[in-house]
Amino acid sequence: MAQKIRSAEGVLRTIGPPGSSPEVPKEGEKNVLITSALPYCNNVPHLGNIIGSTLSADVYSRYCRTRNRRTLYICGTDEYGTATETQALKEGVAPQALCDKYYELHKETYEWFGIGFDYFGRTSTPWHTKISQAIYLNLEKNGYLEKQEREQTYCEGCQKFLADRYVEGVCPHCGYEDARGDQCDGCSRTLDAIELIKPRCLVNKTHQVTSRVTGHMYLKLNTIQPATEEWIKQSWKKGKWSVNAAINSDGEIVDARLRNGLLPTPLTRDLAWGIPVPIEGEDVYGMKGKVLYVWFDAPIGYPSITANYIPEWEKWWFNPEHVDLYQFMGKDNVYFHTVYWPSVQIADGRNWTKLHHLSTTEYLNYEGGKFSKSKNRGVFGPAAKETGIPADVWRYYLISTRPETADAMFSWTDAIAANNNVLLNNFGNFVNRTMKFVSSQYNSVIPESGDEGPLSPNDPVDAEFITAVNGLLKDYIDAMEAVKLRLGLQTIMLISIRGNNYLQSSGLGKALMAENPKRCAQVISRAVNLIYTLSALVYPFMPTTSESILKQLNAPARAVPEVLSTDILAGHVIGTPVHLFKRIDEEAANVFRKKFRGDDEEAAENDATKAPAAGGSKKKKKAAAKAKVVPNGPNTQEKATAEKPVAKERDVTDKGKQKQIDLEGMREAMDVLKQLKAELETIVRESGQDPNAEDWEL
Repeated sequence: MAQKIRSAEGVLRTIGPPGSSPEVPKEGEKNVLITSALPYCNNVPHLGNIIGSTLSADVYSRYCRTRNRRTLYICGTDEYGTATETQALKEGVAPQALCDKYYELHKETYEWFGIGFDYFGRTSTPWHTKISQAIYLNLEKNGYLEKQEREQTYCEGCQKFLADRYVEGVCPHCGYEDARGDQCDGCSRTLDAIELIKPRCLVNKTHQVTSRVTGHMYLKLNTIQPATEEWIKQSWKKGKWSVNAAINSDGEIVDARLRNGLLPTPLTRDLAWGIPVPIEGEDVYGMKGKVLYVWFDAPIGYPSITANYIPEWEKWWFNPEHVDLYQFMGKDNVYFHTVYWPSVQIADGRNWTKLHHLSTTEYLNYEGGKFSKSKNRGVFGPAAKETGIPADVWRYYLISTRPETADAMFSWTDAIAANNNVLLNNFGNFVNRTMKFVSSQYNSVIPESGDEGPLSPNDPVDAEFITAVNGLLKDYIDAMEAVKLRLGLQTIMLISIRGNNYLQSSGLGKALMAENPKRCAQVISRAVNLIYTLSALVYPFMPTTSESILKQLNAPARAVPEVLSTDILAGHVIGTPVHLFKRIDEEAANVFRKKFRGDDEEAAENDATKAPAAGGSKKKKKAAAKAKVVPNGPNTQEKATAEKPVAKERDVTDKGKQKQIDLEGMREAMDVLKQLKAELETIVRESGQDPNAEDWEL
């Protein structure tokens, strides 16, 4: 099919999709290095995990590519430590076998959601060992390590020291009988394993557990703290971090550990599964047989995974003058990325690429409660695929509810409404109506309109349309540059509303084509070129939808423009129009809610109160009966889910934060929704239909 696309500089996208080819930073250009928090390799991610880091990072990575920026997005599984050892013990497999299993499950999940890493690696590699040991030795040479001796639980039967995850016992505070060595699930108090009453070894509960003194190497964070604080104050302002647990909107350091003064933190553990502590010469500190602590080596996974992908990895990780590092994570990981890991980089002494912009999220909860592995409550891993809901619809809904400033709630009713009312009736309707008109009335050929290049309004309707679209394009770019992903997505939907309104206000139809063919051609040209622009705007959020639009347009991928212009020219032949989205029956919400509630009795009671009254249309009953049955979540136990040490550090104020209302986000969303609703109602009324009817169509 003939392609006639304006080839001016900046129109087409020149940076390939994620993973297409390794990019090397280039001086004089913006080079973007992106990471999302490495998931532990002992469980399956749920929707909250996905939106908290990997999906959000993917959206920004794809956005950078639509601006033709050299971009590298790295992630992988965090595989060492007690979490892996204890889960392997419970599943009766070797730690490496466990990591192999969950690595594939994570990879499969992210691939289905369309999360495009340039490389998804893992930390159990020779490169990871090499880089981690090199950093450790640099810390030792630079005088930032010291040996401390502490009491630690010891199993007389196993004849070895037990890390906290290997010990259970009675909580000294509340008497809960199955308290873990790091935290009590009964009263949520953080613990030291030696505090437990009647401690027992998880390897063999009949063994006697005592305590002995053992020595470990500690990183002197207290010595590094002044340099770390100075770096935080500079980087926060320059990179415009999102407000988080480390620093507030006024630039004041609020992290309790920093305010109270950092303490030396352990870098070694008595474990078998981990990176051996490097020893040069005589073992003066007695570290033979010990391994590096997982929270020391975990952040090193970012550069080590990069090294496994691209030989020139140092050009990304030792190049702060030309590389901006963007890191995405849930709020639990903030301390380790704003204080701990930067402190290690500073103490290492080399010219590391450090954090430029931090993007964090609060928690995504599930249907009035929380995701729970032990109760199989919520959507875990590949189970989303089995609902029959396309990945792009999942991506749209998750980003539209992204918990940017306070906790958010997943709702089946809202998810289905987002598909039906926004994607189908708004975005999809605009694209399909335009493309079908070109196909049926112009034999799939873009007509001559007299437009080319940047548009100048010559009609009152066009003047309002072009001004509004250009203003929204600026809003979109501003939002995405500030990593306000939710606002960026909402702005796209406002642009498609403008497209629908333009078609309606212009009177597009066979009558216009007959009475004023030149005007009809102009309207079609501008609508098609707006769709071409939308293909770039929506690509970060819904890449498969973007690809479908480009296929229908018969056009190559384009960059994000700053103003609307005519880039698809007269004589261009489009492809075959198809619907971008399909309606989901509203009754499916009850089916999915029931199937994903798992073993939660409280959720079952809530479902009963939400269930519709008996009766209803035969059509709805039939649709509900046909709704796909969704399997329960994975069988892994809640206790087996290893939490990183940050859980110990969680401040009591987190409970208060969870109860906060996301006022900023609510106002922002409500304003956009009101505008969407008002403009849709106007379009429907102008088409001679009742906007309150259930069966109106544009």
